[in-house]
Amino acid sequence: MTHRTLPLSIALLLSSFLLAGCGYTLAGHGSFLPAYIHQIGVPTFTNRTPIFNLETVLTQKVRGEFIGRGKYKILPENTGVDAVLNGEIVSVIITPTSFGNTPQIPGAPANSSLTLATRYSIAMTARIELRDLRENKVLWENAAVQTRQDYEATSGNKNTDPGAFFQQDVGALERMSTEFARTIVSAILEAF
Repeated sequence: MTHRTLPLSIALLLSSFLLAGCGYTLAGHGSFLPAYIHQIGVPTFTNRTPIFNLETVLTQKVRGEFIGRGKYKILPENTGVDAVLNGEIVSVIITPTSFGNTPQIPGAPANSSLTLATRYSIAMTARIELRDLRENKVLWENAAVQTRQDYEATSGNKNTDPGAFFQQDVGALERMSTEFARTIVSAILEAF
C-alpha cells in the first residue's frame, strides 16, 4: 500500500463499521425474536367457527409464510421446539355492504323486484400467541387479529352463512387465509 491509499483504506474501513451498526434491515427480512430461537412449532389452530376445515387452511398458510421467510424451521408440534405459535379462530362474520334490485320478473306485479346483496364484507377474528418455551414467556400476542375483505356476491348467494359462502367462492377463503398469514408472520417477525 502506498501512503496515498492508506488514508482511503482506513476511511472505508471506518465507514463500514459505522454503517454496520446502524441497524438497517430490509423489510420482511428482520426479526425481533431472540437469537436462540431456531425452531417454531405451529400446531393446528383451534376452530371455534362452524366453517369446516378453516383451521387446517389457516394453519398451513401461516406455516408456509414462515417457511417462505427462510429463517426458522417450522414444525407442526408444540413440544421439542424453541417457541410455539398457538392460534384460535374465534369468528367469521359476513355482512352485506351493497345492495341492488333484481330485474322485474315478466308477468309479475310492478313492485315485485327484490333487493339483494351485491357485495359482502367478510371479517375473521383470531387469537394468536407466540410463546418462548425456553424462558416460558409470551413474545407476541394479539387477542383479536382481524382480517377483513370485500367480495362481490356470487350468483345465487342470498344469505350471510360463512360456510355456504366459502363453498360457493373457494377463492375467497384462499385470499383471506393468505392475507391472514402475511399479517400474522409480518407482525411477529417485524414487531409491528
